[in-house]
Amino acid sequence: MPITPDPISIQRIAKLHPAVRAEALAICTGLWQGDVHVRVTHGLRTWEEQAVLYQMGRRTPGRIVTNAKAGQSYHNYGLALDFCVLTPQKRASWNRDEDFNGDAVGDYMQVVEAFKHKGWEWGGDWTSFKDYPHLQKTFGYKVSELRAKSSNGIITYPQLT
Repeated sequence: MPITPDPISIQRIAKLHPAVRAEALAICTGLWQGDVHVRVTHGLRTWEEQAVLYQMGRRTPGRIVTNAKAGQSYHNYGLALDFCVLTPQKRASWNRDEDFNGDAVGDYMQVVEAFKHKGWEWGGDWTSFKDYPHLQKTFGYKVSELRAKSSNGIITYPQLT
């Protein structure tokens, strides 16, 4: 039986922009085959969902989790995903050092490196706002350019040409 990502991740990957969908699935499948159980926790987000996240720690209880308002996140265009790794007990972990598969390398960082190897940007490399669970592939587009190509908050996949 082939080893593939968990059904939750597969559903979330299926909603990513077509330009990154197959690659994200292939990377996650390769990680699962290497016994690194990555779970996609967020992928494509509506502008409404982004607005709710932006209010966290500002107007609603919780800590600030994003600096991106609605329409200002690569998630809004299906070009970003957030992830965790699953422990052997199937619990979510964001521990960057834990080695659940016993290969002497932290599983979380194996996910990061697998995506970076394919040209994805990691939020943990950012200088101003570290976003460790975040990965994005922008094809060189700024969010403002993607926003201009979109349908004002209606989920569409901007043409990347």
